[in-house]
Amino acid sequence: MKPTLLILAAGMGSRYGGLKQLDAMGPSGEVVLDYSVFDAIRAGFGKVVFVIRRDFEEQFRTQIGSKFGDRIAVDYAFQDINDLPAGFSVPEGRTKPWGTAHAVLAAEGVVNEPFLMINADDFYGRDAFAKIGSYLATERPADGKSHYSMVGFYLKNTLSDHGSVARGVCTRGADGMLSSVTEMTKIFRTPTGAENRETEPAIPLTGEEVVSMNFFGFTPDIFGHLRAAFTQFLETSGTDLKSECYVPKEVDVLIRDGKADVTVLESNDSWFGVTYPEDKADVVASIRSLVAAGAYPENLWA
Repeated sequence: MKPTLLILAAGMGSRYGGLKQLDAMGPSGEVVLDYSVFDAIRAGFGKVVFVIRRDFEEQFRTQIGSKFGDRIAVDYAFQDINDLPAGFSVPEGRTKPWGTAHAVLAAEGVVNEPFLMINADDFYGRDAFAKIGSYLATERPADGKSHYSMVGFYLKNTLSDHGSVARGVCTRGADGMLSSVTEMTKIFRTPTGAENRETEPAIPLTGEEVVSMNFFGFTPDIFGHLRAAFTQFLETSGTDLKSECYVPKEVDVLIRDGKADVTVLESNDSWFGVTYPEDKADVVASIRSLVAAGAYPENLWA
């Protein structure tokens, strides 16, 4: 069974100031997720599922989904802030989505095979897709534990010069497996590396830390784990107008509880992405360099 690519594309783009999922970055008008789909097809994925919002469905289907229909199976799932477990409701004044765990849960009805979860606005590189695609196609042990995977990137290569970023900072055990993920939501670049200013005092970072960029390989049993985690999140933080339930944090809980393990895969490619409008020029230049080097064609879908 070929794996599925699950692209989280429902974000509001509050720091970017618009729908960065639809903002052209490539030389022939490609958006960042075009390159993810292209790399996934090269890596043997059989389907792509976009998690989007209903309010831009028509625009997204026309500008994005229509490109891939004759190259890979395409499906959609819809993240809705009102889609909550029985007994819960959206607190008055909340407009912010519930986070990546809630976004993944939106796709439960259309994903029945091993899948790769990624962000729509991150460029991960061909090698990352090839590595995790191969892993997802390999049969997992039936030992009562969930077996997942991820590709990690060095923090120093994932920072913005224009503001803070949120990253899941990872540690690995002696066996190379993921041992923990610490979600840090206000990481700034500094002359000596980086620091997380989420708390006082700020936490210094070297920049050499391996971080999660939401590039996780899952099997469908993750949906049950995330349903339970999201319900617990709502019980403890559901009245907070800006709280979010993050996939890396819930993966960390599963590891600590002995319910899952995560294989950390090495990638030789550099990550880059757009958080702020000022990041766009760097992304455009990076893609142009890759095209000039022959890594991608001038026009992906010609």
